[in-house]
Amino acid sequence: MLDLAPAVIQDVVARALAEDVGTGDLTTLGAIPAEAWAEAAFVFREAGVVCGLPVLRATFAAIDPALTLTPLVAEGATVAEGTTVATIAGPARGLLTGERVALNLFQRMSGVATLTARYVAAVAGTKVRILDTRKTTPGLRAIEKYAVRTGGATNHRFGLYDGVMLKDNHLAILAAQGCDLAEAVRRVRAAVGPMVRVEVEVESITQAVAASEAGADLILLDNMPPDQLRAAVRAVAGQALTEASGGITLTTIRAVAESGVDFISVGALTHAARALDIGLDSGV
Repeated sequence: MLDLAPAVIQDVVARALAEDVGTGDLTTLGAIPAEAWAEAAFVFREAGVVCGLPVLRATFAAIDPALTLTPLVAEGATVAEGTTVATIAGPARGLLTGERVALNLFQRMSGVATLTARYVAAVAGTKVRILDTRKTTPGLRAIEKYAVRTGGATNHRFGLYDGVMLKDNHLAILAAQGCDLAEAVRRVRAAVGPMVRVEVEVESITQAVAASEAGADLILLDNMPPDQLRAAVRAVAGQALTEASGGITLTTIRAVAESGVDFISVGALTHAARALDIGLDSGV
């Protein structure tokens, strides 16, 4: 699992604190003495995957370096309801000021990791690897894709700059200019060179074969039922890797995996993940 770069964490935390704290926490500054000390515990109120401990640490460190976060489980651990996963101790003002931002990020990341782990478990025993998508919260893509990795899945391209995907709208615009799918693949391959993966979204077996024969590395089989996916995999015959996508749920993913595709991309890992219920209980 690739770690989050410290600079990325610091950027996310700085923006979140600026949004929430602004010029100061009026309630805490007005009510809590500067010398007050406090301790609290992060408690999972439901079972899930722990994700975001480095972000927790960075959040409180940005507010007051005197605050000490003590993890009690490892990042990526699966824990039961009621588990205390970390404690925080130090100046009460800093603890209270950072509470909401810390929880928002921790709950979001743990929610993504937990949902991802469920999808990964649903295809256990098959060759399929679960991929995420670019359907992420604007400004939080790095931490959400990290959470996907923590949950056991694989990141697809991070952005438009690190991989080619010819989607339906690209192909429609090119077709209007007289450029067919095969020529579109050859054109973009010539533009990006051999080191960049070229993926093509297709809606039929005929398109899948045309894309693979034109030199695509990966064929995205969009919104195909399992029997059509199986036929597409046979038709491509190993000339390219295959990816299923489109409305795949925990209920349907096993049948999709058993069609023989290499990857399944699931936008829901990030765009539909629910924040996990985690509390920060004081007085521990």
